[in-house]
Amino acid sequence: MSEIANFIEQTILKPDTSMAEVLRVCEEAQKHKFAGVCVPPLFVRDAKRLIDELHPKTRVVTVVGFPMGYSAIAAKSEEIKRATEDGADEIDAVINIAAVKSGQWNHVGNDIEALALATNMRGRTLKLILECGLLTPEEMRRICDLAATSRVAWLKTGTGFHGHPATPEMVRLLRELAPPNIKIKAAGGIRTLADAQALIDAGADRIGTSAGVEIALASR
Repeated sequence: MSEIANFIEQTILKPDTSMAEVLRVCEEAQKHKFAGVCVPPLFVRDAKRLIDELHPKTRVVTVVGFPMGYSAIAAKSEEIKRATEDGADEIDAVINIAAVKSGQWNHVGNDIEALALATNMRGRTLKLILECGLLTPEEMRRICDLAATSRVAWLKTGTGFHGHPATPEMVRLLRELAPPNIKIKAAGGIRTLADAQALIDAGADRIGTSAGVEIALASR
């Protein structure tokens, strides 16, 4: 299989996602040796069972505070608790974008710190979703600083739900602003091998996409 498969998280996050589709993406992850599968919280337990049977090295990922990010901090922490109990290896959690845009930086910092604490204390990995298309470079810088202080492992460009696909420019800016130890996941609108390769070349360490199979096959 192509090396690009090692970057791909095969993703299924539609509001009408079915169990049959979750089974399909898990089977695709096994066949193509993808880095992960990203599924709705409802299906984490099933996905973990399937992945353990098919390809245990694949990470099971789910989302928290998705896709808006303005859930209460306590609610997000509870989501993380439930997801990790169900078997999630990684948590993709949306920051409180409304708080950012309102200049409520104490709340933003508390939100990020709580997300990191709830994930790290359970030995799991947090990927913080910034929604870069809605943020200014200065807002992104401040978020990167807070993420570094809170020991966040990954930053993610966006949810893919708000009309702002991932771009190489977003990834390059995150790479410039974040410490070298923080990794970057690009997600949103990544449909082709050319899209994925451009983002990897810009500095992305992971690609979240529902087109993982097409990308993997095109790379052969």
